[in-house]
Amino acid sequence: MNKAELIEAVQKALGKDITKRAADEAVEAVLDSIAKGIKKDKKVQIIGFGTFEVKKRAARMGRNPKTGEAMKINASKSVGFKPSSVLKASLG
Repeated sequence: MNKAELIEAVQKALGKDITKRAADEAVEAVLDSIAKGIKKDKKVQIIGFGTFEVKKRAARMGRNPKTGEAMKINASKSVGFKPSSVLKASLG
């Protein structure tokens, strides 16, 4: 499912009275709120769905795949998602 399909699904779930633009704004508001929550608190937990959390990767040595030369890979941050047990169970 991509973002456009998600917007259509939200529009259908909210009923015929909701326009596609309103559904788009709702999806954008949720995504923006999750992003702001991760930046501020380093973690956003949605009960029954899962947890978005900042993951830290330590600096390490790697290899350039083209030349095989050793190179340093800098430390970085990423966002991880851990699904709730309810979501996992619904996948069958």
